[in-house]
Amino acid sequence: MLYSFIEYKEGNPLKSIYRRGIKDGLPIFMGYVAVSFTFGIQARLQGLTVFQSGILSWTNVTSAGQFAGLTSIATQAALWEVIITQFIINSRYMLMSSALSQKIPVWTPFQKRALMAAGVTDEVFALSIAYPGELNPVYTYGLMTAAIPGWVLGTVLGVVSGSLLPVRAVSALSIALYGMLIAVIVPPSKKQNLLKGIIAISMISSFLFSVLPVVKEISSGIRLIFLTLVITGIAALLFPIKEENYE
Repeated sequence: MLYSFIEYKEGNPLKSIYRRGIKDGLPIFMGYVAVSFTFGIQARLQGLTVFQSGILSWTNVTSAGQFAGLTSIATQAALWEVIITQFIINSRYMLMSSALSQKIPVWTPFQKRALMAAGVTDEVFALSIAYPGELNPVYTYGLMTAAIPGWVLGTVLGVVSGSLLPVRAVSALSIALYGMLIAVIVPPSKKQNLLKGIIAISMISSFLFSVLPVVKEISSGIRLIFLTLVITGIAALLFPIKEENYE
């Protein structure tokens, strides 16, 4: 499917650009297999089948959003809670897509822009935005070709393993999710004191909201929405980040 978007023109090495994207995306592939494996185990614990989990990963490709979705399924959250939660968690992809739109040629047709946006993840964005000079969408398609199958494969392997392994082993492997989250937040927080403070406030607030009277009765989805909006909103107002120029 992605390959059909590549136009071969004389003197335009789009094929090599596409292959470069795939090559650069191989580390993402391997990382996604490991991370989505933990998602597959969690999906199995929530009763999702291999097919359901695979489709979920293929159509979403978002770790935080999918794990939050599983939490919503487990707590039988209302549909509107799920929608708002997913919108907030995944809203960063709108910003990433907007940034990439400034780096690609202005004549890039809408369908190619839409395909890029559909496959944007943190890692795909990082490599695409770091591409030297003007970004050819074909490079991002190559990254997506490597990354998305890795995410789906890891999910499927996780579900299958969750079905075959003993309950104790599955429970032990499910802890890998917390290790993944720690690995995501610790490295950048070492370089930014502000991020350390935000993480600490978020953890304390989340704990208090889960034990204090009245507020603990609120569903986890509503608590997540409220804390996300309040904490990030205050941080953005008090400590705005300087805009970067990707040109």
